[in-house]
Amino acid sequence: MYTSSLFQSPETFSSVRDTLEDITLHFTYLMRLKSQALYEHSVRVANFAGAAALHMHLPANEVSLIHYAGLLHDIGLLTMPNRLLDRVPNLSMREHQLYKKHPDLGANMLETNPACQDLIPYIRFHHERWDGAGYPKHLRSVNIPLGARILAVAAYYDSTIYSAPDFPQKTKSEVTQALFSGSGTLFDPEVTISFLNMLYR
Repeated sequence: MYTSSLFQSPETFSSVRDTLEDITLHFTYLMRLKSQALYEHSVRVANFAGAAALHMHLPANEVSLIHYAGLLHDIGLLTMPNRLLDRVPNLSMREHQLYKKHPDLGANMLETNPACQDLIPYIRFHHERWDGAGYPKHLRSVNIPLGARILAVAAYYDSTIYSAPDFPQKTKSEVTQALFSGSGTLFDPEVTISFLNMLYR
């Protein structure tokens, strides 16, 4: 009675569309199941990064890719235990080494899907730093893909500034100073300026 439902060939599911939108919906659903905070962070990063890309007058397809990459940039964290996620950023050295694997893990989840090829570098390299001290490959300056450079600023802004308890009390000058403190070391200076102009246009 149950044989047909339990044992099905791969062709049974061939009608499922593996579009970028479908894949993104799948992973954002999983993130929401795992951690509401992770899900909400990803949505905000996508919105900030997409708005910054639009403000930089990038082509429409690139803006769309960066928005999707923002939603998916932390999917590697789906493999991490919640007890680790709950401790970020106060991680032990061992925990931090595990945490640093998530960009590669997230990119690897998508690497066999043709619809995801263009945004994989944005996910893999969103923790690289302008000065070359980031991870996983220690890329430097313009060797970091532009989409990843935009995501780096957007993710930092959301996790460190926007999500801080005192954010409602912060002035424009204080937010500007907080972002500029990483310009030229953590972040592409031009992306930093464009991001701030987007916030306060």
